[in-house]
Amino acid sequence: MEISKSDLVLSIAGHDKGMLFYVISTDGVYVNLVNGKERTLEKPKRKKLKHVRKLPRPDSLLTEKIRSGKPLLNSELRRELATIRQEINVSTKEGS
Repeated sequence: MEISKSDLVLSIAGHDKGMLFYVISTDGVYVNLVNGKERTLEKPKRKKLKHVRKLPRPDSLLTEKIRSGKPLLNSELRRELATIRQEINVSTKEGS
C-alpha cells in the first residue's frame, strides 16, 4: 500500500510502536511523521516506510489542510488523533 502525504499511519516498530501519526512528507524511503504532542510540526519524526502501516481513513478537513499546505496547528493534530484513537478503542471493545 502506497503511503503519501496526509496519510494516517500506525508505527509498527521502535519505541513509538502502536502510536498514530500523520505523514507530512515522504521521499520514497522515509516518511516524516507528526502527532502534535511528542512529534510536533516543528520537529517531525523521520522513520523508514517499512516501520509504519497505513490505516484506511476517509479524508477529513485536517488531511486536506496537510495536503494543500495550509497553516496547521499541533492542537488540531492532537484533537484529530484523540478522536481516531477513541473510535479504534470503541470498535475493538465492541468486537471482543
